Amino acid sequence: MKRIVWILSLPALCLGWLNAMAGELPTAEAVMIEVPRVYHLDGVVEAVNASTVAAQTNGQVKEVLFDVDDLVEAGSVIVVIDDSQQQAALAAARARLKQAQAQLADAEKEYQRTLRVYRKKVVPKATMDKARAARDQARAAVEAARAAVRQAEQQLAYTRVKAPYTGIVTRRLIEVGEVAAPGKPLMSGISLENLRLIVDVPQSLIEAVRHERAGAVRIGDRWVDTEKVTIFPVADPVTDTFRVRLQLPKGMPGVYPGMYLKAAVSVGLRRVLVVPPQAVVFRSEVIGVYVVDAKGRVSLRHVRVGKPLVDGRYVVLSGLSAGERVATDPQAAVRLLIEQRRGQVRHEG
Repeated sequence: MKRIVWILSLPALCLGWLNAMAGELPTAEAVMIEVPRVYHLDGVVEAVNASTVAAQTNGQVKEVLFDVDDLVEAGSVIVVIDDSQQQAALAAARARLKQAQAQLADAEKEYQRTLRVYRKKVVPKATMDKARAARDQARAAVEAARAAVRQAEQQLAYTRVKAPYTGIVTRRLIEVGEVAAPGKPLMSGISLENLRLIVDVPQSLIEAVRHERAGAVRIGDRWVDTEKVTIFPVADPVTDTFRVRLQLPKGMPGVYPGMYLKAAVSVGLRRVLVVPPQAVVFRSEVIGVYVVDAKGRVSLRHVRVGKPLVDGRYVVLSGLSAGERVATDPQAAVRLLIEQRRGQVRHEG
Protein backbone atom coordinates (compact mmCIF):
# COMPACT_ATOMS: atom_id res chain seq x y z
CA MET A 1 0.00 0.00 0.00
CA LYS A 2 2.81 2.41 0.85
CA ARG A 3 4.54 1.55 -2.44
CA ILE A 4 1.44 2.50 -4.41
CA VAL A 5 1.23 5.84 -2.65
CA TRP A 6 4.89 6.52 -3.47
CA ILE A 7 4.38 5.78 -7.18
CA LEU A 8 1.33 7.99 -7.38
CA SER A 9 3.25 10.84 -5.73
CA LEU A 10 6.19 10.68 -8.18
CA PRO A 11 4.67 13.03 -10.84
CA ALA A 12 4.00 15.63 -8.19
CA LEU A 13 7.57 15.39 -6.96
CA CYS A 14 8.92 15.71 -10.52
CA LEU A 15 6.70 18.72 -11.15
CA GLY A 16 7.95 20.40 -8.00
CA TRP A 17 11.55 19.73 -8.96
CA LEU A 18 10.98 21.12 -12.48
CA ASN A 19 9.33 24.21 -11.04
CA ALA A 20 12.37 24.69 -8.85
CA MET A 21 14.60 24.39 -11.91
CA ALA A 22 12.43 26.92 -13.76
CA GLY A 23 12.84 29.29 -10.85
CA GLU A 24 16.63 29.12 -11.27
CA LEU A 25 16.47 29.69 -15.04
CA PRO A 26 17.61 33.26 -15.87
CA THR A 27 14.91 35.18 -17.71
CA ALA A 28 14.21 38.67 -18.98
CA GLU A 29 10.98 40.47 -19.74
CA ALA A 30 10.05 41.54 -23.25
CA VAL A 31 9.50 45.29 -22.91
CA MET A 32 8.22 48.12 -25.08
CA ILE A 33 10.61 51.05 -25.44
CA GLU A 34 10.84 54.19 -27.52
CA VAL A 35 13.72 54.38 -29.98
CA PRO A 36 14.61 56.91 -32.66
CA ARG A 37 13.02 56.34 -36.03
CA VAL A 38 15.84 56.73 -38.53
CA TYR A 39 16.27 57.16 -42.25
CA HIS A 40 19.38 55.61 -43.80
CA LEU A 41 21.43 57.41 -46.45
CA ASP A 42 24.80 57.33 -48.17
CA GLY A 43 27.11 60.30 -47.75
CA VAL A 44 30.53 61.60 -48.75
CA VAL A 45 33.17 62.62 -46.23
CA GLU A 46 34.72 66.05 -46.61
CA ALA A 47 37.25 68.00 -44.56
CA VAL A 48 36.07 71.06 -42.65
CA ASN A 49 39.49 72.64 -43.09
CA ALA A 50 40.47 72.29 -46.74
CA SER A 51 42.22 75.26 -48.26
CA THR A 52 44.96 76.55 -50.53
CA VAL A 53 47.68 78.76 -49.04
CA ALA A 54 48.65 81.69 -51.26
CA ALA A 55 51.57 84.11 -51.20
CA GLN A 56 51.05 87.51 -49.58
CA THR A 57 54.25 89.18 -50.73
CA ASN A 58 56.60 89.28 -53.71
CA GLY A 59 59.82 87.34 -54.07
CA GLN A 60 61.58 84.33 -55.49
CA VAL A 61 60.88 81.01 -53.81
CA LYS A 62 64.00 79.74 -52.02
CA GLU A 63 62.65 76.60 -50.30
CA VAL A 64 59.59 74.35 -50.41
CA LEU A 65 59.78 72.34 -47.21
CA PHE A 66 56.86 69.90 -47.68
CA ASP A 67 55.46 67.75 -50.46
CA VAL A 68 52.23 65.86 -51.19
CA ASP A 69 51.09 63.47 -48.41
CA ASP A 70 53.38 65.10 -45.82
CA LEU A 71 51.92 65.79 -42.40
CA VAL A 72 52.34 69.44 -41.43
CA GLU A 73 51.90 70.79 -37.92
CA ALA A 74 50.06 74.07 -37.43
CA GLY A 75 52.47 77.01 -37.59
CA SER A 76 55.20 75.12 -39.45
CA VAL A 77 56.97 76.98 -42.27
CA ILE A 78 56.05 75.36 -45.57
CA VAL A 79 57.55 77.79 -48.13
CA VAL A 80 60.45 80.25 -47.81
CA ILE A 81 60.51 83.31 -50.08
CA ASP A 82 63.60 85.43 -50.65
CA ASP A 83 63.35 88.34 -48.20
CA SER A 84 66.07 90.73 -49.41
CA GLN A 85 63.50 93.20 -50.74
CA GLN A 86 61.47 93.02 -47.53
CA GLN A 87 64.56 93.42 -45.35
CA ALA A 88 65.50 96.57 -47.25
CA ALA A 89 61.97 97.95 -46.94
CA LEU A 90 62.02 97.28 -43.20
CA ALA A 91 65.36 99.02 -42.78
CA ALA A 92 64.08 102.05 -44.67
CA ALA A 93 60.92 102.17 -42.58
CA ARG A 94 62.91 102.04 -39.36
CA ALA A 95 65.15 104.85 -40.60
CA ARG A 96 62.11 107.00 -41.39
CA LEU A 97 60.79 106.28 -37.90
CA LYS A 98 64.02 107.51 -36.32
CA GLN A 99 63.89 110.63 -38.47
CA ALA A 100 60.29 111.30 -37.48
CA GLN A 101 61.12 110.78 -33.80
CA ALA A 102 63.99 113.27 -34.06
CA GLN A 103 61.72 115.81 -35.73
CA LEU A 104 59.15 115.26 -33.01
CA ALA A 105 61.75 115.91 -30.33
CA ASP A 106 62.67 119.24 -31.99
CA ALA A 107 58.99 120.13 -32.39
CA GLU A 108 58.34 119.38 -28.70
CA LYS A 109 61.26 121.62 -27.63
CA GLU A 110 60.10 124.42 -29.89
CA TYR A 111 56.56 124.08 -28.57
CA GLN A 112 57.68 124.27 -24.93
CA ARG A 113 59.93 127.28 -25.67
CA THR A 114 57.12 129.09 -27.47
CA LEU A 115 54.67 128.24 -24.68
CA ARG A 116 56.91 129.87 -22.04
CA VAL A 117 57.28 133.10 -23.92
CA TYR A 118 53.63 133.10 -24.92
CA ARG A 119 52.63 132.97 -21.27
CA LYS A 120 54.75 136.07 -20.76
CA LYS A 121 52.84 137.64 -23.65
CA VAL A 122 56.01 138.17 -25.62
CA VAL A 123 54.82 136.38 -28.80
CA PRO A 124 51.40 136.55 -30.48
CA LYS A 125 48.86 133.72 -30.40
CA ALA A 126 49.53 132.94 -34.06
CA THR A 127 53.09 131.95 -33.21
CA MET A 128 51.80 129.71 -30.42
CA ASP A 129 49.31 128.04 -32.77
CA LYS A 130 52.03 127.47 -35.35
CA ALA A 131 54.26 125.74 -32.78
CA ARG A 132 51.39 123.57 -31.58
CA ALA A 133 50.52 122.55 -35.14
CA ALA A 134 54.15 121.66 -35.87
CA ARG A 135 54.26 119.48 -32.76
CA ASP A 136 51.01 117.73 -33.65
CA GLN A 137 52.22 117.20 -37.20
CA ALA A 138 55.45 115.65 -35.92
CA ARG A 139 53.49 113.34 -33.63
CA ALA A 140 51.36 112.18 -36.55
CA ALA A 141 54.49 111.61 -38.63
CA VAL A 142 55.88 109.35 -35.89
CA GLU A 143 52.67 107.33 -35.78
CA ALA A 144 52.72 106.97 -39.56
CA ALA A 145 56.34 105.87 -39.46
CA ARG A 146 55.55 103.28 -36.78
CA ALA A 147 52.70 101.94 -38.91
CA ALA A 148 55.07 101.70 -41.87
CA VAL A 149 57.52 99.70 -39.72
CA ARG A 150 54.75 97.31 -38.66
CA GLN A 151 53.71 96.87 -42.27
CA ALA A 152 57.30 96.21 -43.35
CA GLU A 153 57.69 93.68 -40.52
CA GLN A 154 54.51 91.95 -41.65
CA GLN A 155 55.75 91.81 -45.23
CA LEU A 156 58.97 90.26 -43.94
CA ALA A 157 56.97 87.69 -41.96
CA TYR A 158 55.05 86.81 -45.13
CA THR A 159 58.30 85.50 -46.64
CA ARG A 160 57.98 82.57 -44.20
CA VAL A 161 54.68 81.01 -45.28
CA LYS A 162 53.20 78.96 -42.40
CA ALA A 163 50.54 76.24 -42.19
CA PRO A 164 47.27 77.64 -40.79
CA TYR A 165 46.33 74.28 -39.20
CA THR A 166 47.64 70.75 -38.74
CA GLY A 167 46.95 68.73 -41.87
CA ILE A 168 48.21 66.79 -44.86
CA VAL A 169 49.49 68.35 -48.08
CA THR A 170 47.29 67.45 -51.05
CA ARG A 171 48.86 69.62 -53.80
CA ARG A 172 52.18 71.37 -54.29
CA LEU A 173 51.62 74.33 -56.60
CA ILE A 174 55.00 76.06 -56.74
CA GLU A 175 58.64 75.07 -57.16
CA VAL A 176 61.96 76.51 -56.01
CA GLY A 177 63.05 79.37 -58.27
CA GLU A 178 59.57 80.50 -59.26
CA VAL A 179 58.48 84.02 -58.38
CA ALA A 180 55.71 84.36 -55.83
CA ALA A 181 53.28 87.27 -55.91
CA PRO A 182 50.33 88.18 -53.68
CA GLY A 183 47.50 85.77 -54.43
CA LYS A 184 49.62 83.13 -56.16
CA PRO A 185 48.68 79.63 -54.85
CA LEU A 186 51.53 77.81 -53.13
CA MET A 187 50.23 74.66 -51.49
CA SER A 188 46.89 72.94 -50.75
CA GLY A 189 46.10 70.85 -47.71
CA ILE A 190 43.37 69.30 -45.60
CA SER A 191 42.95 68.59 -41.92
CA LEU A 192 41.89 65.08 -40.86
CA GLU A 193 40.98 66.27 -37.37
CA ASN A 194 37.69 67.91 -38.37
CA LEU A 195 35.60 65.89 -40.83
CA ARG A 196 31.93 65.92 -41.79
CA LEU A 197 29.59 63.81 -43.89
CA ILE A 198 27.45 65.34 -46.63
CA VAL A 199 24.10 63.65 -47.31
CA ASP A 200 21.02 64.54 -49.38
CA VAL A 201 17.76 64.19 -47.44
CA PRO A 202 14.40 63.95 -49.27
CA GLN A 203 12.19 67.00 -48.95
CA SER A 204 9.43 64.95 -47.31
CA LEU A 205 11.69 64.22 -44.31
CA ILE A 206 13.53 67.49 -43.92
CA GLU A 207 11.17 69.00 -41.31
CA ALA A 208 11.52 65.91 -39.10
CA VAL A 209 15.30 66.05 -39.48
CA ARG A 210 15.26 69.77 -38.68
CA HIS A 211 13.22 69.07 -35.53
CA GLU A 212 15.30 66.14 -34.26
CA ARG A 213 18.76 67.33 -35.38
CA ALA A 214 20.38 64.00 -34.52
CA GLY A 215 22.24 61.49 -36.61
CA ALA A 216 24.86 58.76 -36.66
CA VAL A 217 27.49 57.53 -39.09
CA ARG A 218 28.58 53.92 -39.53
CA ILE A 219 32.36 53.66 -39.24
CA GLY A 220 33.62 50.12 -39.57
CA ASP A 221 31.30 47.89 -37.58
CA ARG A 222 29.92 50.52 -35.22
CA TRP A 223 27.65 53.55 -35.29
CA VAL A 224 29.09 56.87 -34.11
CA ASP A 225 26.80 59.74 -33.06
CA THR A 226 27.40 63.00 -34.89
CA GLU A 227 28.15 66.16 -32.93
CA LYS A 228 26.12 68.59 -35.04
CA VAL A 229 23.55 68.50 -37.83
CA THR A 230 23.51 71.44 -40.24
CA ILE A 231 20.72 71.79 -42.82
CA PHE A 232 21.20 73.89 -45.93
CA PRO A 233 18.26 76.30 -46.36
CA VAL A 234 17.90 75.69 -50.12
CA ALA A 235 16.46 72.61 -51.84
CA ASP A 236 17.78 71.08 -55.02
CA PRO A 237 14.93 71.38 -57.56
CA VAL A 238 16.32 68.52 -59.66
CA THR A 239 16.61 65.86 -56.94
CA ASP A 240 13.97 67.28 -54.56
CA THR A 241 16.43 66.98 -51.66
CA PHE A 242 18.10 69.16 -49.06
CA ARG A 243 21.80 68.97 -48.36
CA VAL A 244 22.64 68.11 -44.74
CA ARG A 245 26.04 68.16 -43.02
CA LEU A 246 26.77 65.70 -40.19
CA GLN A 247 29.73 66.78 -38.06
CA LEU A 248 31.92 63.82 -37.05
CA PRO A 249 33.78 63.64 -33.73
CA LYS A 250 37.38 64.77 -33.90
CA GLY A 251 40.14 62.33 -34.73
CA MET A 252 38.17 59.46 -36.28
CA PRO A 253 40.73 56.82 -37.36
CA GLY A 254 40.42 55.33 -40.83
CA VAL A 255 38.14 58.08 -42.17
CA TYR A 256 39.36 60.24 -45.06
CA PRO A 257 37.80 62.91 -47.28
CA GLY A 258 36.11 61.46 -50.34
CA MET A 259 35.04 58.21 -48.64
CA TYR A 260 31.45 56.98 -48.86
CA LEU A 261 29.87 56.14 -45.48
CA LYS A 262 26.46 55.00 -44.31
CA ALA A 263 24.50 57.55 -42.29
CA ALA A 264 21.27 57.56 -40.31
CA VAL A 265 19.29 60.68 -39.43
CA SER A 266 16.60 60.73 -36.77
CA VAL A 267 13.08 61.50 -38.02
CA GLY A 268 11.11 60.93 -34.81
CA LEU A 269 10.39 58.14 -32.31
CA ARG A 270 8.77 54.70 -32.53
CA ARG A 271 7.72 52.12 -29.93
CA VAL A 272 9.25 48.68 -30.34
CA LEU A 273 9.29 45.40 -28.41
CA VAL A 274 12.82 44.33 -27.47
CA VAL A 275 14.50 41.31 -25.88
CA PRO A 276 18.15 40.73 -24.89
CA PRO A 277 20.38 39.39 -27.68
CA GLN A 278 21.25 36.24 -25.70
CA ALA A 279 17.57 35.25 -25.61
CA VAL A 280 17.28 34.92 -29.39
CA VAL A 281 18.25 31.59 -30.95
CA PHE A 282 18.99 31.04 -34.64
CA ARG A 283 18.51 27.50 -35.93
CA SER A 284 18.88 27.17 -39.67
CA GLU A 285 16.15 29.47 -41.02
CA VAL A 286 14.15 29.43 -37.78
CA ILE A 287 14.43 32.28 -35.27
CA GLY A 288 12.90 31.82 -31.86
CA VAL A 289 12.96 32.47 -28.12
CA TYR A 290 12.26 30.20 -25.16
CA VAL A 291 9.22 31.58 -23.37
CA VAL A 292 8.74 30.84 -19.66
CA ASP A 293 5.11 31.11 -18.46
CA ALA A 294 3.86 31.94 -14.98
CA LYS A 295 3.95 28.24 -13.96
CA GLY A 296 7.55 27.83 -15.04
CA ARG A 297 6.81 25.86 -18.20
CA VAL A 298 9.21 26.44 -21.09
CA SER A 299 8.24 26.50 -24.75
CA LEU A 300 10.01 27.45 -27.93
CA ARG A 301 8.29 30.34 -29.71
CA HIS A 302 9.01 31.28 -33.31
CA VAL A 303 9.46 35.05 -33.68
CA ARG A 304 10.33 37.56 -36.38
CA VAL A 305 13.02 40.03 -35.44
CA GLY A 306 14.33 43.22 -36.97
CA LYS A 307 17.75 44.78 -36.91
CA PRO A 308 19.42 44.94 -33.48
CA LEU A 309 19.60 48.27 -31.70
CA VAL A 310 22.85 50.03 -30.87
CA ASP A 311 22.96 48.33 -27.44
CA GLY A 312 22.53 44.89 -29.08
CA ARG A 313 18.91 44.20 -28.10
CA TYR A 314 16.74 42.67 -30.81
CA VAL A 315 13.51 44.26 -31.99
CA VAL A 316 10.73 41.63 -32.05
CA LEU A 317 8.34 42.31 -34.91
CA SER A 318 5.91 39.45 -34.26
CA GLY A 319 5.44 36.29 -32.20
CA LEU A 320 5.85 37.80 -28.73
CA SER A 321 3.93 40.18 -26.48
CA ALA A 322 5.09 42.77 -23.99
CA GLY A 323 5.40 41.38 -20.46
CA GLU A 324 6.21 37.81 -21.48
CA ARG A 325 9.41 36.38 -20.03
CA VAL A 326 12.10 34.78 -22.17
CA ALA A 327 15.04 32.65 -21.13
CA THR A 328 18.40 34.37 -21.42
CA ASP A 329 20.24 31.01 -21.25
CA PRO A 330 18.88 29.00 -24.20
CA GLN A 331 20.96 25.90 -23.36
CA ALA A 332 19.59 25.74 -19.84
CA ALA A 333 16.10 26.30 -21.27
CA VAL A 334 16.55 23.32 -23.62
CA ARG A 335 17.58 21.06 -20.74
CA LEU A 336 14.60 22.19 -18.70
CA LEU A 337 12.27 21.67 -21.68
CA ILE A 338 13.54 18.10 -22.11
CA GLU A 339 13.03 17.37 -18.42
CA GLN A 340 9.55 18.83 -18.55
CA ARG A 341 8.65 16.56 -21.47
CA ARG A 342 10.05 13.52 -19.64
CA GLY A 343 8.06 14.42 -16.58
CA GLN A 344 4.94 14.77 -18.68
CA VAL A 345 5.53 11.34 -20.19
CA ARG A 346 5.97 9.81 -16.75
CA HIS A 347 2.84 11.49 -15.54
CA GLU A 348 0.84 10.19 -18.51
CA GLY A 349 2.34 6.69 -18.04
